Amino acid sequence: MTAAASDASDPLEAATQATRSLQGLSTELTARVPQLLEAMRSVGTGLELHSTLDRICETAAELADARYAAIGVVDDEGEGLSDFVTFGVGEDVARRIGRLPDGHAGLLGALIRDPQTIRLADLSADPRSAGFPPGHPPMRTFLGVPIRVQGEIFGNLYLAEKRGGGEFNDYDVHMVRVLATEAGIAIGNARLYEAARQRERWIDGSVAVTTALLSGGDADDALAVVAEQARRLADADAGIVLLPAEEGGLEIVAVSSPRPTKSLGVVIPPESAVVEQLLDGEAVFVADASKDPRMISRLTSPYGPSMMLPLQSGGRVLGALATPRVRGARPFTEAERTLATQFASQAALALMMADAQRDRERLAVYEDRDRIARDLHDLVIQRLFATGMMLESAQRKSIVPAVREGVGKAVDELDVTIQEIRTAIFALQQGPAEAPSGLRTRVLREINMAAVPLGFKPAHRFLGVIDSAVGDLTGKNLIAALREALSNAFRHAEATRIEVVVDATGTLRDGSAGVRLSVADDGIGIPEGGRRSGLRNLARRAESLGGASWCGPGIGEDGGGTTVVWEAPL
Repeated sequence: MTAAASDASDPLEAATQATRSLQGLSTELTARVPQLLEAMRSVGTGLELHSTLDRICETAAELADARYAAIGVVDDEGEGLSDFVTFGVGEDVARRIGRLPDGHAGLLGALIRDPQTIRLADLSADPRSAGFPPGHPPMRTFLGVPIRVQGEIFGNLYLAEKRGGGEFNDYDVHMVRVLATEAGIAIGNARLYEAARQRERWIDGSVAVTTALLSGGDADDALAVVAEQARRLADADAGIVLLPAEEGGLEIVAVSSPRPTKSLGVVIPPESAVVEQLLDGEAVFVADASKDPRMISRLTSPYGPSMMLPLQSGGRVLGALATPRVRGARPFTEAERTLATQFASQAALALMMADAQRDRERLAVYEDRDRIARDLHDLVIQRLFATGMMLESAQRKSIVPAVREGVGKAVDELDVTIQEIRTAIFALQQGPAEAPSGLRTRVLREINMAAVPLGFKPAHRFLGVIDSAVGDLTGKNLIAALREALSNAFRHAEATRIEVVVDATGTLRDGSAGVRLSVADDGIGIPEGGRRSGLRNLARRAESLGGASWCGPGIGEDGGGTTVVWEAPL
């Protein structure tokens, strides 16, 4: 280590050298040193980036006695401005001006291309000036100084309109340059702090998503958590989760948006170039979704900058995550893209783990169903059959007509019971891939499957031509709604009777033709303060198709129990 380096590392010696250097300054500049030091102290206060930029503008204006000040933050490509912070321009004036400058033209663009100090007595006379937009306050004198952070250009500090009608002098230039150096240090610290805070938020969001997916709760609720966290963390207008659709392409299965949306259940077709890229595991970043020719869906018209990320883990693409911002919003930074990609990978890993967990649970259920089916076949049916034979033998031996008739009815009931048990055994032994395609048959299958845990078979009724009248998407959602309603009746209602009606001849509230599903029970009803996630799922599915869902009185005594109604257009 040299002696000079050793001396510079001593705070007392550094302060002494700084004091000696002031002796060469002019009287005016030396008199302004305390003001400069106070300005530097003010700039270095706080760590929030935007507050730091506001503080730099205000401090620079006071230091140089300027009426207006601004900082133009250069974008990642170094070709324009990603942010523009002002001081001295009121809200009314800002509203009249409208859109903030983008830095692609005029004097601001020249400062981006050639970041050097510029001082002008009349900026309107400079050939690089592009003039002011309507409503802009008049400005004549101008001073522009670049701000560097760790050797790289962060942006430019602009000052305009020296008070008193004079021009910015050499002292102003010197002081503002020193302030710009200190501003670069303060901005660097603020950016590091913001980056650390941002990473912390994304990590917390990943933890929340992983917890939701692995909690064993409702799958739709877990995907809604993914969409909500992505929207919040990316500061986007919407968070959208898409999963592969049966017919190809990607289906929107979860949406988080501050406004009502009808996009749930919409399928983005496989011929979309964006879908092809996402399913190949490639991220897609769009500057303006409303104008990009690759965005073939009408749903993208309200959006501007968008990130569409594959949900992939271990080389397997499970779906996609989209986080669009509104038109005119700032583009996503490189750091945001990186963090969002990592978040999507973590969400995909959690999805895979949740799928594996559900597969294990499903396997355990199938094994238990096989055991129940064997017991029903080998034990229950055999015993019922033997009982029926004994009753038939007793019937032949009886000489009392009333007894013979009663025993005959009992034998008939046993035959019906055996047939119902065999139907239940068939349902238990069916795998998910064996589900028939007809909507009526799928409804019956759900009813038969629900009969096993319920201990009785729900009554059912069909109205209209169910299979041909109801479309595939509506039918798929109707089956999901039926499964949810039957599950709620089994887990919460304590019902002894359930009636299922599927009516394809109904009329919706707006007068259009629709299909209506109603599941009524005689249970205990919906308790106050109970969970409503299942009912929210039903409503969400119906609303995504333009329908509705609600609850009413049941079929118990005095309206006891609950009737769940779900309807959608045909």
